[in-house]
Amino acid sequence: MKVILLTDVPGTGKKNQILNVSDGFARNYLFPRKWAMEATGSAVKEVERRNEVERQKELERRQEAEKVAESLKNKVITIQAKTGDKGRLYGSVTGQEIAEALEKQHGINVDKRKIDLKEPIRTLGETTIGVWLYAGLTVPMTVRIEPAQQ
Repeated sequence: MKVILLTDVPGTGKKNQILNVSDGFARNYLFPRKWAMEATGSAVKEVERRNEVERQKELERRQEAEKVAESLKNKVITIQAKTGDKGRLYGSVTGQEIAEALEKQHGINVDKRKIDLKEPIRTLGETTIGVWLYAGLTVPMTVRIEPAQQ
């Protein structure tokens, strides 16, 4: 029996996917839980239309992320931090501080969890980080840590 999944079903398929399943599985498991519906001609057309709209939105989001990535290439984020002797920082520079500086200096709002720091930055100088903008799209950026003016 052909069915259209209404939600993600582990081990079976994803939402809006059209599958061939056994009659018993559909009638006794999927339909009572409202996880699937029978794939009639009009329902299949509607699902294909929705999938096409979703693909277009996905393409637009990807293109927007690529534009942002292009604008961020070769840009530097400058952060001023308090330092002690020998250029060592009091504390460290974290992803949150980098995200705030990125928004303030370049107008790009990025979640702190999307900044790829191997470990917090604890010294003055330049460090290369990755800024994750979209699936498979990470932009390398340079973070310059300077001593704070006292």
